[in-house]
Amino acid sequence: MNTVMKTIIEPFRIKSVEPITMTTRAEREAKLKNAHYNLFGLASADVLIDLLTDSGTGAMSSEQWAAIMRGDESYAGSPSFNRFEAAVKNLMPFKHVIPTHQGRAAEAILFKIIGGEGKNIPSNTHFDTTRGNIEATGALAFDLNIDEGRNSQSLHPFKGNMDLQKLESFLIEHGKSVPCVMLTITNNAGGGQPVSLENIRAVAKIAKAHKRPFIIDGCRFAENAWFIKQREPGQKDRSIIDIVRDCFADADGMTMSAKKDAFANIGGWLALNDDELAENARVLLIQTEGFVTYGGLAGRDLDAIAQGLSEIIDEDYLRYRIGTNQYISDRLDAMGVPVVKPAGGHAVFIDAKAWLPHIEPLQYPAQALANRLYEIGGIRGVEIGSLMFGRQPDGTEKPAAMELVRLAIPRRTYTQSHADYLLEAFELLMGEKDSLRGLRVIKEPRLMRHFTCQLQPL
Repeated sequence: MNTVMKTIIEPFRIKSVEPITMTTRAEREAKLKNAHYNLFGLASADVLIDLLTDSGTGAMSSEQWAAIMRGDESYAGSPSFNRFEAAVKNLMPFKHVIPTHQGRAAEAILFKIIGGEGKNIPSNTHFDTTRGNIEATGALAFDLNIDEGRNSQSLHPFKGNMDLQKLESFLIEHGKSVPCVMLTITNNAGGGQPVSLENIRAVAKIAKAHKRPFIIDGCRFAENAWFIKQREPGQKDRSIIDIVRDCFADADGMTMSAKKDAFANIGGWLALNDDELAENARVLLIQTEGFVTYGGLAGRDLDAIAQGLSEIIDEDYLRYRIGTNQYISDRLDAMGVPVVKPAGGHAVFIDAKAWLPHIEPLQYPAQALANRLYEIGGIRGVEIGSLMFGRQPDGTEKPAAMELVRLAIPRRTYTQSHADYLLEAFELLMGEKDSLRGLRVIKEPRLMRHFTCQLQPL
């Protein structure tokens, strides 16, 4: 008899633990006030469950810690780089692999070369650092996600897809002012939604027809591949590694934060096929990051990434990873909390616009919701809405397409009881949501304000 167990268990044993400091609600309210109502300003020691990001916050495996001990710290030509490069090329067949200290460094190098005034760069949805690095050069970033991707309740299986008709029209309109076509997998800012292999190939075909380079932001490539395997016709019997390779087969390059789907606490890379572009990137790398075989990383970090890339394509892990998010999302939905559907790969997203209609978008309902969640349960999430994306390059402000609270789940870090504690906090939040007030910004930087701005309740 073939019995399928329903309980989701972590496909690993815990070998080391880190204590959590328990705080009271009164203490948390004071700490949030001192942080000027910006959750980025909190000390991590004052957070019980930290869902601010899944970037660099995961737990490394025993094999990764062993790999760290093998790390070679030679300035040039380290064997750690060779192992790192081989691990990347095993999954992504690019000619040039350039290590960086994290993904945004890869973005900064790329856009310093191809960006600039008068340039226009499309994507399904640019995330905050990508948009920030584009706009820092004077270029403009455009989001061409399919319409279903902006509907939190749509059950479209690939809500991260690029709108192909919009992309075609964009390239015709803007012509040579488009230095590249970007695609983020999964679509983080759009609710962690996947992009189909069919869509990836179609975007590549359109970019090639217009003679524009096609660059993938591949931070969560393995999670995207799992969704392709589960949801896309003709893919269910294929291996994750083969799907991953197909995702990058038609791309001209990629940016990557190894702090996501490589299980690393730091690191990233820029991968390219164009020789001249790669040479220019290496010059900038030496100026800003380090030599071409370490790129701002220690050799031990390169080895940890190499090992992590072999672990992330494990199907038992991916089944648990996506199943955990599905469990939390389903429970919240049953509770009456409006979540982005279907559940994403790396996070659960709350639709604050739908849940808090009494707070105007430019009063940042998602930030108000995230703040109250911290006060109630010591849980730190992040706003993905008008605070993050409302500020325009000309200094004006307009509402973002969606007002979301992202609860990003660190990899291999929290357990079933942490998930249930999160759900209990939302049960309490249900009784307080109508009393929430919006916020206003009282101090902000020019770019990427959500990281360091200061707010005040209205």
